Amino acid sequence: MSRFPDPRYSRTDIIAVGGDLRVETLRDAYRHGIFPWPHESLPLPWFSPRRRAVIFFDEMHVGRSTRKALKSSPFAFTIDRAFSDVIKACAESPRPGQEGTWIEPYILDAYTELHRAGDAHSVEVWDDKTLIGGLYGVDSGGVFTGESMFHRRRNASKLALLFVIDHLQSRGASWLDCQVMTPHMEALGAREITRARFLDMLADAQASEARLF
Repeated sequence: MSRFPDPRYSRTDIIAVGGDLRVETLRDAYRHGIFPWPHESLPLPWFSPRRRAVIFFDEMHVGRSTRKALKSSPFAFTIDRAFSDVIKACAESPRPGQEGTWIEPYILDAYTELHRAGDAHSVEVWDDKTLIGGLYGVDSGGVFTGESMFHRRRNASKLALLFVIDHLQSRGASWLDCQVMTPHMEALGAREITRARFLDMLADAQASEARLF
């Protein structure tokens, strides 16, 4: 039994407040379509948006030149080689119209533990031995939930996203959870679906027992 209320019966995006960020808590949350999103005026809110942003891989808007750039890129792509470096870079990355970051040290520590437990994963983009971009997210039980990404070279984060999507497709996945819509995700073809549909899709993916990583 989940330690969280069933999101299907909530009238708001916030499902619960408070609690801890132990591995067991985070794993339980993500597998029920819930994620923490710290807010300075609330004690650790847990979200399950009524309108959920997802990318269906067959609906992606990726230009031919971008696809070609991935295939011919001089950069190297890896998975889970430098999770701590990636999440730290995401925390330090400036966001337009946003002061500071929600990836506070305690969030960083919690997701690093989740990574050690095998649930959180990173993609790295390298120029020789220099980390120039990447992303991290959580395996919610057959669905990858993207959390944050960064770039130090133009398009490095986009290439990281395309790389992980190719990887997920090779493992049988057909969509990715973006949590909430952003202009960048919308430009790539993400769209919003109802929370009920998202939860049904998540349950179907979990029933398939696909191993993403």
